[in-house]
Amino acid sequence: MSPKILALSGSLRTDSFNQRLVRLAARMAEANGSAVTVISLREFDLPLFDEDLERERGLPDDAVRLKDLFKAHHGFLIACPEYNSSITPALKNAIDWVSRPRQGERPLECFAGKVAGLCAASPGVLGGLRGLYHVREILCNIGVHVVPKLVAVNAAHESLADDAGLSDPHRGRLESMVRQLCDTCGALHPN
Repeated sequence: MSPKILALSGSLRTDSFNQRLVRLAARMAEANGSAVTVISLREFDLPLFDEDLERERGLPDDAVRLKDLFKAHHGFLIACPEYNSSITPALKNAIDWVSRPRQGERPLECFAGKVAGLCAASPGVLGGLRGLYHVREILCNIGVHVVPKLVAVNAAHESLADDAGLSDPHRGRLESMVRQLCDTCGALHPN
């Protein structure tokens, strides 16, 4: 059975550099034999995480739908824009909602034992690298194995001209990270 990977970007903007990057990485994962589901967080109506809201109304329908997608996949391919040197509010909010256990679920069941590959694209010199460290720390703390290679694409306005292309050496680094993700998912989840 091929590894199932959920691919998403922490950006809500339709044609952001990170949306382009995650679509390209998803195609690479498919070429490596993985079954990939690409989603946009924009498709999910998630209020800001609020335990009072959760207590009064339960998990929002779209949080349940997103949670079910996370549960159904062996790994995650996440393109993480950097907002003020950290994680985007949209991505953090999605992780917070998905992390909430439903009745009968183990805590962090959607994340425990899963694998993630992280990348970022930015017009800046560091390519979103500072934000990747924060995303990695959050995911590791909730039981996700993050593959060692982090890919930060700097000068994204030049490096990611369109969906079809990513200039070297970024392309080679992205292919290497995607291969690590696919191989690790396959090793940890052989069936």
